[in-house]
Amino acid sequence: MEIELIISFIGTSVLLSFMPGPDNIFVLTQSITNGQKTGIAISIGLSLGVLIHTLGAALGLSIIIQKSALAFSVIKYLGAAYMFYLAYLAIKEKKPSLIIQTSKTKNKNNVIPLIRKGFLMNVLNPKVALFFIAFLPQFVTPHGINITIQMIIFGLIFMVQALLVFSLISILSGKLNRYINNPKFWNTTKWSKTIVLSILGLTLATAKK
Repeated sequence: MEIELIISFIGTSVLLSFMPGPDNIFVLTQSITNGQKTGIAISIGLSLGVLIHTLGAALGLSIIIQKSALAFSVIKYLGAAYMFYLAYLAIKEKKPSLIIQTSKTKNKNNVIPLIRKGFLMNVLNPKVALFFIAFLPQFVTPHGINITIQMIIFGLIFMVQALLVFSLISILSGKLNRYINNPKFWNTTKWSKTIVLSILGLTLATAKK
């Protein structure tokens, strides 16, 4: 695995994790409403769910990729197409209606149920599974170490960075609160997400196989 490829993967993953989506918005709203501890616990659960999607993508796709160079190219192009599709959906996104309590309620629950809640949210979301099937193969190379191992390594990297990003969102939730219902904020993030996904799709589509 080339160091440049790993750095590229980390940079792309961090950008995607910061882009507003169901997971990080949920972490943010829960942190504002119930405190940082709740947000961090849910972040741990969401990040652990990445392991399941990583194993699914690695075990399911690696055999196909190893058996056929054509399949490897097809998967890359389909992944690029999916990124363009996500960019298209980002353009159509509207500002969500978020109602957040200004006073935090004391959370007496154990962190385990919160971690479990985040884990199940991630694992049971078919869109997340589809994203990993499209995303992970874009960074593997058929000429490097075992493809299954490559995908697992990338998945672990994604899990760690997601945990760090989501935890940071939880810690900064109080300062981010003022941006939640600001239309300019959502308009900026919407187009930022569109640009990031479009660039990713274009890069993947034109990458040398």
